[in-house]
Amino acid sequence: MANLEVIHAYRHLYRGLLYAVQFSKPARYVARHQLRAAFRENGAVFDAKGVARTIGFLDAAARSRGLEHKVLKNILMMAHFRTYGHPSSWRHVKSSNQSRKKETEFVEHCRETAYRHYDMTIAMLNKSMGLCLR
Repeated sequence: MANLEVIHAYRHLYRGLLYAVQFSKPARYVARHQLRAAFRENGAVFDAKGVARTIGFLDAAARSRGLEHKVLKNILMMAHFRTYGHPSSWRHVKSSNQSRKKETEFVEHCRETAYRHYDMTIAMLNKSMGLCLR
């Protein structure tokens, strides 16, 4: 059985996320998916201070549409596009197989580079503010 403190932290974080995204449909599912993945991760260490700071961050994001809300919105939007990808356009469907292959390789390289820099930025934000964002 899981520790009671961990269960309460999960519930408080989930409730804070729901209030921060105002229960909007795509954002709440992405937030739930990320929160579940973080708590199910093997070898994860529970950080009570980090959870408390993150709950405060989520409360600030829920209270006003300031910087915290914009940061959270962008994190969830990036997680959504990373998981489900971008919708394809008709131009992409009509293109030939050879040009599509070259275009796909280039796009994948750009995405990997962009996500690497994005992950480093989120890691620095977590380290400097003592948060547990993912």
